[in-house]
Amino acid sequence: MPLGPLRPSPLVEQAAEHLRDQITGGHWPVGTKLPGETTLARELGVGRSTVREAIRALAGAGLVTTRQGAGVFVIADEVREDWRDRLRRASVADVYEIRMMIEVKAAELAAERRTEEDMAALDQALARRDAAGAESGAESDEALVDADIALHTAVVAAARNPILADLYAEFLPVLREGLLDLAAMIDLSRAEAAHGHAAHHELVEAIRDRDAARVGRAMAEEMARTATYLRGA
Repeated sequence: MPLGPLRPSPLVEQAAEHLRDQITGGHWPVGTKLPGETTLARELGVGRSTVREAIRALAGAGLVTTRQGAGVFVIADEVREDWRDRLRRASVADVYEIRMMIEVKAAELAAERRTEEDMAALDQALARRDAAGAESGAESDEALVDADIALHTAVVAAARNPILADLYAEFLPVLREGLLDLAAMIDLSRAEAAHGHAAHHELVEAIRDRDAARVGRAMAEEMARTATYLRGA
């Protein structure tokens, strides 16, 4: 399969696509060492820097790896699935299980690290959730889901770990979609009216008191309850 020259732009993307096709098409099987940069640049009609960037893209896709002093080798013939795509395909119950793991620890850290600024944000988010829970109807269910997510996001933020916050943010779009689907199947405002109100107030107060053990219990119990709804939906 000849590589052939490329159109002028965008060169890196075109180079990566051509090289990816060689790998996924079986021209370069797993374990094969790719031709050197100079050879690839000549065959593709681009500069060595373009080839270098294309190789980086292939490495990011999990297709090749660079071995110092030895060259670039094919390590897979299928593109590694993007994390966001994987999340979009996952069931909301599976996503929620991971959310539980993240949030229980985040809440415990929040109890240890929270500032007065964090408490102000938590109190504001809790008040918003209380107000949303007092309404009824489809629009109020959406407001309750959004207010609930905002409160839990404030808890994660109070953990003061930016990587944890970024990881949590990755889950939110698919999580919100799943919770809205759940709300359409049950009377969410009625189901959450008593337990949800009490559990979230307990969570915020435990963070205020810096009681990590109490926070962990409150968070685990509250989230396990929603997980039960999701599995039964």
